[in-house]
Amino acid sequence: MTDRRPPDARLAAARYALGQHPQPEDDEPVDRGQASLDQRAQAVEVAIQQAMRRGDFDGLPGAGKPLPALDSVRDPDWWIRRKIEREGLTGLGPPALTLRTEDAALDERLDGIAAEASVREVLVDFNRRVKEARRQLLGGPPVLTGYRDVEAEVVAWRQRGDARRAAAREAAEQARRQEAEALAAMTWRERRRHRRGR
Repeated sequence: MTDRRPPDARLAAARYALGQHPQPEDDEPVDRGQASLDQRAQAVEVAIQQAMRRGDFDGLPGAGKPLPALDSVRDPDWWIRRKIEREGLTGLGPPALTLRTEDAALDERLDGIAAEASVREVLVDFNRRVKEARRQLLGGPPVLTGYRDVEAEVVAWRQRGDARRAAAREAAEQARRQEAEALAAMTWRERRRHRRGR
């Protein structure tokens, strides 16, 4: 009956320290037993072919569709921009990309501000950051985002605000007219129930 216990690690370490471990011969390759690059490439190719036969690659997103934005303007930072958009990340990436993203949403951000002084502060800060990024002190892709004219942006902000308020007044007036027409079309009993329901 043979002894099947695992070798003692302390005994193996002591043998190694005393130099009683088997030495590889000089002409024997050190990576003996490992697959060559060609063998590994062949194994990968076989695995891919088997996965294709099993249908592992069927139904992948975008299968049979043209590549998105293939005919758009060449953007050297397309991959990071797409990652930022897909993940919904903000404040990450080189200044050229973050400023471009911020510039696209700046009007909406300004519309959420109530005070003109705050709008001016946001615009001045945006222009300052564009100027710093254009200096390219930190490197990165070129900054294509332009400066915002503070006075013109404030005028546009006022006009958008006036248009929103006018649209809100018109919607409220339309709702009042519809309610008045609905009340006029009711009988006196329906009007009394309607008033009590309020």
